[in-house]
Amino acid sequence: MKFLKKLFKFLIIFFGLVIAILYITDTDYLIKAVRTIYMKGHTTAFLEDYKEFDVKPIEASNNPQPWPNHKAHNSVKPTETLANANKDWGTIAYMIIKNDSIWFEEYYDGFGEDSKSNSFSMAKSYVSGLMFMAIQDGFIKNLNQPVCDFLPAFCEDKAANMTVGDLSSMASGTNWDEAYYSPLSITTRAYFDDDLAKVMNGLKMETEPGQVFKYASGDTQMLAMVIEKATGKKLYDYFEQSLWKPLGSENSTLWQVDSEDHDLVKAYCCIASNAKDFARYGKLFKDHGKWNGKQIIDSSYVAMSVKPRFDESPEYGYGWWLHTQLDKNFFMMRGHLGQYVIVQPEDNVIIVRLGHQKSPNLASDDIYTFDISLYIDEAYEMLSE
Repeated sequence: MKFLKKLFKFLIIFFGLVIAILYITDTDYLIKAVRTIYMKGHTTAFLEDYKEFDVKPIEASNNPQPWPNHKAHNSVKPTETLANANKDWGTIAYMIIKNDSIWFEEYYDGFGEDSKSNSFSMAKSYVSGLMFMAIQDGFIKNLNQPVCDFLPAFCEDKAANMTVGDLSSMASGTNWDEAYYSPLSITTRAYFDDDLAKVMNGLKMETEPGQVFKYASGDTQMLAMVIEKATGKKLYDYFEQSLWKPLGSENSTLWQVDSEDHDLVKAYCCIASNAKDFARYGKLFKDHGKWNGKQIIDSSYVAMSVKPRFDESPEYGYGWWLHTQLDKNFFMMRGHLGQYVIVQPEDNVIIVRLGHQKSPNLASDDIYTFDISLYIDEAYEMLSE
C-alpha cells in the first residue's frame, strides 16, 4: 500500500514537471496533440478529428442542387484492382462524375454520401480561389500586392518582397518545414496551437520569395490571414457566402479554428464535408469558373490556377496540383492521407476519392504516390466498359 502511494505521488510529480517543462519551452501544444490524436491510437491527424477541435459551422446552400445520377449510374462494378486498393488503403468514398452526373459511387467503412470527413490540404484550393475572389471584389489589388500591406510581421528585408501571389503558388521563401509526423515540427505546432497567428508571424525568411515552388502549408495559412485582413471578414464567412452556398452545397460543413478565443481557421486544411460537396469545386474549375451560367470566379483566374507558375515545377499552379497521365492533363485538389478531387476537363470527368490512408511513395523524391495513377487508370477502365 505504501508502495502504491509512493508510486502515485511520483507519477503526479513527474507529470507535473513534464507539463511545466512543456509550458516553459512553449511546446504545450503537445498536450492537445496527445489528447486529441495520440491517445486515440493515431500517429497523425485523422478523418474525423474535427470532432476533437473547435470548429465554425458553414451553412448549406439556400438553394441546394443535388447531383443528378447518370443514366448508367453504378451499372459497372469497380475493377478488381480498384476494389483491392479501396480495401487496402481504407477508402471511405470513391466517385466518378461524367458529364456532370454521378456515373459511379460507393461508400465504405460505415461512411455514407452525407458523412463528414477531413479535407486536409484540399482546403488550399478553396483558399486560393477565395484570394482570386478578393481580387475580383476589389479587396486585394492583384497578385503582386505585397503581403506586408496586410501582415506587418513580413515587412523587412526579403519578406518585404513577398507577394500575395507567392503565397498562393507556394513560393513564399519562408523556413516552413512540412513534416506531418514530427511532434516538434511547425506543421504539428500549427495543427494544435491555440494561437495560429502567433505561430505564423514567427516564420523567418529562408530564400528570396517568388523564385521557386516549395510546398508549405504555412503559405496558405498566411494567405488566409491576408484575405481576412483585406476583406474585413472571417474566412469561413467569406467562404460560405462566396463559394459554399453559391455552388448549391447540400450539406452544412465545419471548418476547424485554432481556438474559440483567437478564431482563426486552419486554412491549410480541415474542412469537414463529403465527396459530393467537395466535387462541386472541381466542377466550378472544369467549367472555367461558371456555375449554372453565372461567373463565380473570372475565367482568366481559373486558367492561371491550373497552369504551372514555374517551369521547373510543372506539378503546381495556384492552389491546384497538376498531373499528366494517359496523354491527358489533370488538375486536382489533394489532401493528407489520400483525399482527392481529380478533374479532366476535356473528358468532362471528375474523380473523387476520400480515405484513411494513401499508398506509399515508390521513391523518396516522388511528387505523387502511385494511388493517384491507380484511381485515374481504374476510373477510365470502368468508363470504357
